[in-house]
Amino acid sequence: MINKKAIFSDETKDYKTPYEPKSGDTVTIKIRALKNDIIQAYAYINGKKTALKRTKTEGEFDFFEASFICGDKKVEYYFELLDEDDKIYYNRLGCLKKIEKEYNFSFTPNFTIPDWAKGAIYYQIFTDRFCNGDKTNDVEDNEYFYTGGHSVQVKNWEKVPDELDVRCFYGGDLQGVRKKLSYLKDLGVEVIYFNPLFVSPSNHKYDTQDYEYIDPHLAIIKNDLEHKMEEWEHHNGYAPKYIKRVTDKENLEKSNEFFAQLVKEIHGLGMKVVIDGVFNHCGSFNKWLDREGIYLSKKGYEKGAFQCVKSPYRSYFKFKNPDIVDSEYEGWWNYITLPKLNYEESEELEQSVLRVGAKWVSAPYCADGWRLDVAADLGHSEKYNHEFWKKFRRSVRDANPQAFIMSEHYGSPKSWLEGDEWDSVMNYDAFMEPVTWFLTGVDKHSKSFSSERFLNGELFFESMAKNMAKFPRPSLDSALNQLSNHDHSRFLTRTNGTVGTIKTMGAEAAKKNIDKAVFALGVLLQMTWPGSPGIYYGDEAGQVGWTDPDNRRTYPWGKEDKRLILLHKKLTELRGKTDCLKMGSVKALTYGDGYISYARFNKNDCVIVVINRNKTDEKFILPVWEAGVKNGAVLSNCFDSSAPEFNCEEQVKVKNGRVTVEVKAKSGKAFYCKL
Repeated sequence: MINKKAIFSDETKDYKTPYEPKSGDTVTIKIRALKNDIIQAYAYINGKKTALKRTKTEGEFDFFEASFICGDKKVEYYFELLDEDDKIYYNRLGCLKKIEKEYNFSFTPNFTIPDWAKGAIYYQIFTDRFCNGDKTNDVEDNEYFYTGGHSVQVKNWEKVPDELDVRCFYGGDLQGVRKKLSYLKDLGVEVIYFNPLFVSPSNHKYDTQDYEYIDPHLAIIKNDLEHKMEEWEHHNGYAPKYIKRVTDKENLEKSNEFFAQLVKEIHGLGMKVVIDGVFNHCGSFNKWLDREGIYLSKKGYEKGAFQCVKSPYRSYFKFKNPDIVDSEYEGWWNYITLPKLNYEESEELEQSVLRVGAKWVSAPYCADGWRLDVAADLGHSEKYNHEFWKKFRRSVRDANPQAFIMSEHYGSPKSWLEGDEWDSVMNYDAFMEPVTWFLTGVDKHSKSFSSERFLNGELFFESMAKNMAKFPRPSLDSALNQLSNHDHSRFLTRTNGTVGTIKTMGAEAAKKNIDKAVFALGVLLQMTWPGSPGIYYGDEAGQVGWTDPDNRRTYPWGKEDKRLILLHKKLTELRGKTDCLKMGSVKALTYGDGYISYARFNKNDCVIVVINRNKTDEKFILPVWEAGVKNGAVLSNCFDSSAPEFNCEEQVKVKNGRVTVEVKAKSGKAFYCKL
């Protein structure tokens, strides 16, 4: 029988070269097997059977390979291995008796992703809640009317968000980010990902008012017009108030200048910037629609589509009665405050958004990429959706060849990751979900509990393998692996294993029975798994919170959990200095009830990770030979989540291809070895 534990291949540089092939390149694919275990080996490349040659023997393994010249079409392949009485197939799922085509290895020639985006450490900032660096730009009480109420200036930074939080502003701004850049750099951050920054009446800004400008409330208010308010009569009879601050061109231009300077400073510290784009829908305040009449009679602005049937923006929206002023229009999920953009019927809209996409990654702003909100929803058909994102990619990459395009997406992203649309996605299915189920038992919203998935090491690896197999390798290496973000409960709260929301459980319950030992296991997984780890602001400092909007509590400046910050620093440092953790292979070693172990490795080095989620100390025998670690090698402990400073002087020696390690309850270790 073929030793299946020895067989390994993937699409890292060690098993497929070039890593990102171009048309006309000679591509070499490789697979590993136990020495003298395989009689014949084949690769099926786009259905064509090709014999593999044994090219070398190294340690316990024989290596087989084949080369071919690729054209410009997508390439799919899998392997077939035989001995005297056994035959197995091998693809992204590993060893199979029957091939499952959807999980075959594949790549699209000429699909390249910027190197900086592969395995980078992100820090996500919800700007209003991160740090208030300039009180002169704060939103004031009653400054404007929106979704049934007036804006509120929250004066207590530590106040828990209201259940209806959208109109509450804590004053966090880009000047606050600027003041904390050294903190972020010291934390090990390589990319800052901002939630939306463009003009908007909400604190979350996923209802864009003006895509051309950074919101002055996050940047600069030079012309305050003596805080004089103007009123516009609404067609329903009430008079919403909206200060001139965000329509005054001086404020808008100064805010854009400030953002450009901030990005320059961030780049000067060696970090990148990704901004959030909401192009499926906008806000009813948007100057293109102007439902509230904010821009009526404003110098330099055209009439909005809601106010005038001859507006140049009329085709940007789908009206029930196109020839009638203030007609009903299509809203995303039927929300009138979120008008859906009508791309198919407006070439002008399409061109406007493509210009926006290019503008912000170009000088003087020079953002390094986009995160795209609800990107799969854009347009009114799947066909148009794909057409648009192809155009968007061309527009953005023409403006900045090193720009990265990442989308919010749930479910399989395969059809968008063919090399001409998105680069990658926020990694829910192949990271956040399996991790939170295994470690906490609750889903990412804290709204359900699964006894089947909780502590199930086998199901963890099975789920990871199937979902990771839906990514081209460069997209997997650049997928954003988060434990928390603005749409889901904070991971530290999830460690209490409690199903609930702020409405059902109350704010205090978000920190009740939390388990920082389990939290540390999540961070260990995050920093040692393929992809780009993404820290949600405040997670590293011990912030808690139920799902939206409670997950948007402020960063606890002055009350940070210093040990959790140290935890992140230790792991970002380990990731930064260990080559295999960014771009290396991953292989499950052993797993069971409440524990998992895996290896990250390449031809140069190896990291062995073992996680014990159980409530008792455990001893594990780890088959490190599967990662290429040789007998007699010494593995050094490079991280121990149970140690006071996360340091440990422990060393273990490989005997018979294995090491024996002891791991305390609810703790994890990582061991390093040079290969």
